[in-house]
Amino acid sequence: MRAFPRLSRWRAALWTVLCATVPVAVALVAPPGAASAEPATVSEEPVTVVSADFEDGTTQGWAARGAETVAASSEVAHGGTGSLAVTGRTDTWQGPTLNVGELLSLGAEYQVSLWVRSAEGSAGDTVRLSAERRIDGRSTYQTLGSAQVTSGGWVELSGAYTPSTEAEYLAFYVETASVTDGFFIDDAVVSYVPDPPIETDIPSLRDAVAGFPVGAGVLPADLYGSSGDLLVKHYESLTTGNALKWDATEPVEGDFRFTDADPIVDFATEHGMAVRGHTLVWHNQTPEWVFTDAAGGPMTPTPENKELLLDRLEAHIRAVVGRYGDRIQVWDVVNEVIDESQPDGLRRSSWYEIAGLDYIRTAFRVAHDVAPDARLFINDYNTNVPAKRDALLDLVSQLRAEGVPVHGVGHQMHINVEWPSVAEAEAMLQTFVPLGVEQQITEMDLSIYTNADESFPAPPEERLLAQAEQYRAMFQLFGRYADEVTSVTLWGVQDGDTWLDVGRKDAPLLFDAEFRAKSAFWAVVDPDWPNGPEPAGCVVEYRVVREWPGGFEGRATVTNTSAEPVDGWSLAWTFAQGQRLNQWWNGTASQSGGAVTVASAEWNGRLAAGGSATFGFLGTWAGANPSPVSFTLNGSSCAAG
Repeated sequence: MRAFPRLSRWRAALWTVLCATVPVAVALVAPPGAASAEPATVSEEPVTVVSADFEDGTTQGWAARGAETVAASSEVAHGGTGSLAVTGRTDTWQGPTLNVGELLSLGAEYQVSLWVRSAEGSAGDTVRLSAERRIDGRSTYQTLGSAQVTSGGWVELSGAYTPSTEAEYLAFYVETASVTDGFFIDDAVVSYVPDPPIETDIPSLRDAVAGFPVGAGVLPADLYGSSGDLLVKHYESLTTGNALKWDATEPVEGDFRFTDADPIVDFATEHGMAVRGHTLVWHNQTPEWVFTDAAGGPMTPTPENKELLLDRLEAHIRAVVGRYGDRIQVWDVVNEVIDESQPDGLRRSSWYEIAGLDYIRTAFRVAHDVAPDARLFINDYNTNVPAKRDALLDLVSQLRAEGVPVHGVGHQMHINVEWPSVAEAEAMLQTFVPLGVEQQITEMDLSIYTNADESFPAPPEERLLAQAEQYRAMFQLFGRYADEVTSVTLWGVQDGDTWLDVGRKDAPLLFDAEFRAKSAFWAVVDPDWPNGPEPAGCVVEYRVVREWPGGFEGRATVTNTSAEPVDGWSLAWTFAQGQRLNQWWNGTASQSGGAVTVASAEWNGRLAAGGSATFGFLGTWAGANPSPVSFTLNGSSCAAG
C-alpha cells in the first residue's frame, strides 16, 4: 500500500509549484468583425461562501474559542478601516473561530485565506490556520496553513480543506504556536471551485471491460460531486484507501472509530458495489501504543510481549472485520511483509521482530474466524521483480501448507510507461497459478515518468499515448488470466488526487483532473483504439488569424473523418509557451496550465460523418506563440491539418 493523500482541487490544478491556475470568469464575446457567434457563456469561477472584512463594526460570525476577547476594531486594517482584534489570550489555542458546519458541502474542496498581524509590542510568533471537526463528541484537528507573523505588517494565512464526513461541529480557527500575545485578522475568505461535470456519453468501464470487475481506491471525499458520479458510472468496487488502516480505526487502544470507513461502505452498498477492506496489518500507519509493553515502554522480543501484541492484533481484527460482516467480502489482511533483501525474504518490521511469522498466521486465522466467507489476501508492491515475487511465493506456499487461510495474492502494480514489460508482468501472474489462489491487481496506477529526475510542467502528449499503450497491454494481459485475476483496482479516481504527486505533478490514472477520459481510458475500453469508433478519426485545422504584441486571435476547425457521427465533442490541446485564452465563441473553453479543452456548444455538438465545426478565441502570449502540434477529440488523437 502506498500512502494515499487527498489533494486540494486548487493544488491539484498546479502543474508547477510556482504557477497557480485558477479559472477566471470571462464574458465570452466575439472579437470585432467576427462572424455571428452563439450567446456567450461563463466559465466556472471560485464560489465564495464566507467573506469577512469587519467593515460593519461586528465580528461577522467569528467568536472566541475560550475566555479571550474577540471584537471588531478600527486600530489597524488590511483593507478598508476595520479588522478583528483578539485580546486577553492566556493560552496558545485561544483565538477567533468561525463555525462553518452549515456552509460547507461534503466533498467540495475549499480554499481558506485570511490576513493576520500581531498586536503592537508583540515579538511575533508562528500563527496557524486550523480546522476542528467534532463527531460523536470527539474533536479532531487539522492544520491547514501556518506563517510567521509580527506586528510590522499583514501576512496572508491560507490552506485548503475538504469536509469528507458528516460532523456535528465544524469550524476554522486561528491559534499561535508559543506566545499568547494578541493579534488581528482581516479579509477572511472561504471559497471553492465547482467540479466540472463528468462525461455521461462515453462507455462505462464496468460495461466495457470483460472478465473481471474494475474498482477504485477512494477516500470519503471521493464519494461526492463529480468524483462520486464517476465512481457510480464506471466502477464495480471500492477499496478503502486510508479509512480502515489501524491509525484511522483504533488510534487509542479500545477506542474504535469508523467515521471514514462507514460512508465508503454505505456508498458501495447503496450503489451495488463490492468493497475491498484495506488493510488490517501494515508496518506503517500503526499507532505507537500497539508496540508498547505492559509497563509503557517500547516492546522488546520477549514471550510476554509477543503474547500481548498478538492479543492486541486479535482484538483489533475482531472489532474491525466484525463490524462489517458480509458487507466486505475481500480483505487485504497483511500488507507489504516482503523484503527481498533479507535472507528469508521477510520484512524486519516491529511485527516481525516481536512475533515472527505468528503475526501473519494470527491475522489470517482471526479474520477467517470472524468472516468465514470473506476472501483473504496478502498484498505487496513490485511483485513483478523476480526476487520479491519468489519470496512472496515461498511465504504463501508455506502458510497454505500450514493450513493458514490465505485465499489470494494482491499485486499492487504501481508501474510506469516503460516498466515492467508485459513479459515480466505475465511471469508474475504465472508464478502463482500453480498455488490455485486468486490474484487481484489492488492499487494500479501508471506514472508518466520513467525516472526520478524527470518533471514536466504538463504531461507530454507522447507520454500520455505511451501510458495508454501500457494500460491497454496490461489490461489485455489481465484478461488472458481472467480465471486467476478476479479484480483490478485503480489507485485513485482521477489525476487531480494521486499519491504520486511528490515534488512534481503526475497523471497516472484513466481520467484527468477535470474528470475527462484520457487516451488511457479509450485504450482500455476500445479494442480498436486508437482507430476505434470513439471516434474513428478527425482532423484539426488550427491557425492564428491575427496577432499583436502580447495577444492573438485564433480559429480552429475540427472535422470528423470517420464514417460515424460524433454527438457532443470536446477538443483538447496543450500550449507549449504559456499562452492563455481569455475569450472564445462557438464553444466553451477551460484551461489548466497549458492544457486547453473546448467543448461544443448546444447547437454545434453533432458532427456528422465528414462534418466540421469551427470555433474561435482570443488569447495572450509572451515570448513566443507556436501553434499546438497535437489534438485529441473526446480523448482520441486527431491529425493536424
